[in-house]
Amino acid sequence: MLVPVFDFKLKHRINPRMVTVGKYDGIHPCLTAATTGGKVFIHNPHSRTTKAGGRIVYSGTDQDLVFLNINQAISAVSAGRLDPSSDADCLVIGTQTNVLAYDVQNNSDLFYKDVSDGVNSIVLGMLGNRNTPIAILGGNCSVQGYDWEGEDVYWTVAGDNVCSLALCDFNSDGKLELVVGSEDYDIRVFEEDELIAEMTETEAVTAICPIMGSRFGYSLANGTVGVYDRTARYWRIKSKNQAICIQSFDLDSDGVPELITGWSNGKIDARSDRTGEVVFKDTMKSAVAGLVTADYRMDGKTELICCSVEGEVRGYLPAPPELKGNLMDTNTDQDIVRELSQKRQNLLLELKNYEENAKASAIQKPAGLTAMDGSDVGIIPANTQLQTTLIVRMESEVEPTMSPELTQQLSKPHIELSVTTTNSCIIRAVMIFAEGIFEGESHVVHPHQSRLANSIAIPLTPPKDMPVDLHLKAFVGNRTSSQFHVFELSRQLPKFSAYMLMDQKVPSPAGSVTFHLNDRAQRVIMWINQNFLLNEDLELSGSLHLNFLCIRDSSPLRISMETNGQVVIETDNMELAGDLIQGITSYLNIQDLQTTAEFSEEMARLKEILVKVDEFHSVRQKLTAEMADHSNIIRSMVVRAEDARLMGDLKNMRKNYMELYNLNKDLISGYKIRCNNHSELLMCLKVVNQTIQKAGRLRVGKYKTQVISSCRGAIKNNNVSMLFKVIRSGST
Repeated sequence: MLVPVFDFKLKHRINPRMVTVGKYDGIHPCLTAATTGGKVFIHNPHSRTTKAGGRIVYSGTDQDLVFLNINQAISAVSAGRLDPSSDADCLVIGTQTNVLAYDVQNNSDLFYKDVSDGVNSIVLGMLGNRNTPIAILGGNCSVQGYDWEGEDVYWTVAGDNVCSLALCDFNSDGKLELVVGSEDYDIRVFEEDELIAEMTETEAVTAICPIMGSRFGYSLANGTVGVYDRTARYWRIKSKNQAICIQSFDLDSDGVPELITGWSNGKIDARSDRTGEVVFKDTMKSAVAGLVTADYRMDGKTELICCSVEGEVRGYLPAPPELKGNLMDTNTDQDIVRELSQKRQNLLLELKNYEENAKASAIQKPAGLTAMDGSDVGIIPANTQLQTTLIVRMESEVEPTMSPELTQQLSKPHIELSVTTTNSCIIRAVMIFAEGIFEGESHVVHPHQSRLANSIAIPLTPPKDMPVDLHLKAFVGNRTSSQFHVFELSRQLPKFSAYMLMDQKVPSPAGSVTFHLNDRAQRVIMWINQNFLLNEDLELSGSLHLNFLCIRDSSPLRISMETNGQVVIETDNMELAGDLIQGITSYLNIQDLQTTAEFSEEMARLKEILVKVDEFHSVRQKLTAEMADHSNIIRSMVVRAEDARLMGDLKNMRKNYMELYNLNKDLISGYKIRCNNHSELLMCLKVVNQTIQKAGRLRVGKYKTQVISSCRGAIKNNNVSMLFKVIRSGST
């Protein structure tokens, strides 16, 4: 029902997720995208007023295209207003080593900076209370912000490599917050430097886009697309294809933007932000590379512009009012009739099954037998119920008929989910749907015929500390049943369910965090009862001393609280200590908390990493100097070789070109060494940034912000002792 208002083909490939639109003269929108060979093309069908010189090269075949040579693999592209004194947009291009802010209209650099953490994502705009726009870059576990002069004005850390960034009015205060998606499956929201919300997903967060108000859309690496309103998820869907890009646009003219998704199979669909229902879909000939919005025809109407990796560009206008939001090429009445017809067929099939069961029961049941004798086919007592229990076990009983995989799981510490009927009805199979526990988010258990019983024990091992909703479907019937009743129910695994409460004392961990709570110990007990999987609720008797053992790696955890309010968390896992502190303070509604941390093993590892970082930096400088020397020698040798050729001195020409060949081999070898050195450096910097993130999570509120900024200052000044002091005490 909705057709493109323009459709043209560019003769250049487009890199996925690297498409933007900018008004570089303040008036005309230009489609901009990264292409092959370390280049960015700018498509401007309106005017060509770019100044000569600089990095821009005009296309010889297409008069509307110009190219910007970056000569490096491009990792992110974005356009927007950065200079507060100008209405023109600037183009910001990121690579794994640098960031370039370019004034396209004047064909000149605004700034060019080395970025040691690399650039994976870029967003431009006003953050929080700032009155000037900044370019925010997401890289290797860090987020940096630059103003139009190239000054580093913002910095914070994330838990893993940043995949996506967006600015959104998350808390509806009229100011924009920064939403960060990363490879550790988390979506974090920052108000300036302060982390104000955190949501955990099931895969790396590949894209985020603001929709309206506090709502924003997201996509994951496993093909999931959904919408959040603040911390509440409205809906999500999962596809076998990968969601390349997402964008918000009011395509059906109802006053509310839809979530537009471009897929790896070329499909484009628009979904209602409230329900996830598809209101429009179309297909391109190749994978979608990017989705942007602009008044590209300069007629006062904003189009949704869809670009494919093969260079196809389509523009869609919002639907006219007469379509009344029905953008699909279908009739609503026909859909309702089809849906009701399907329901009728399902009910007839169910009725047929009941009739067959009744006939079989009348034939097979001899006189004097009751339904509980198990001779009925598919009929179970009306009072049959399904019960579930969750218990942390060190190991479970193993039977010879079990599969090798199940035997291996049961012989290790695990969480046992027990599903039981309230009578002698057997459980034929159990299906479990859960996020982040099973591959594919679902698991089916169907015991061997010889082991059918009214109870099934299922081992679970959560890979991360996060609350998980378990949705169960169980097939219940008699031993001779060919048809089964389906029971559905849900249970939740607490966040720290992978920690088993021990009666005896566990070994003392080397790491610990100490802090003081001005609250009753009874409330801490209530939080522990809610967030740990315990056989029975704990009760307070004087001071609190608890010993836990992690079922994943058998690492000890000790939590103690004295009557004076002093709390000590002992663990060698700095990340776990941070999660516990964040959970307790959130439950007790504590806004600011200072702590003292002692993690000797983590600090020793960080010290080794910082020594390696210094070594990698010195090697990089040495290699860069050698490359510059080689370049100067090559330049002079090329001149000498060409002089020898023009004078007919073939002997010297051959000699010079052989030396050039050898020098070129040395340059290639040096380049490979630089690449390996850079990769190792990135890995080390990732560990440093993650350690700062962990140190920040050991504190709450202003103390957390203070730790992160102080750590940043210590690293900038190369003051290792100050860095360790900040991590340990929380201040300088």
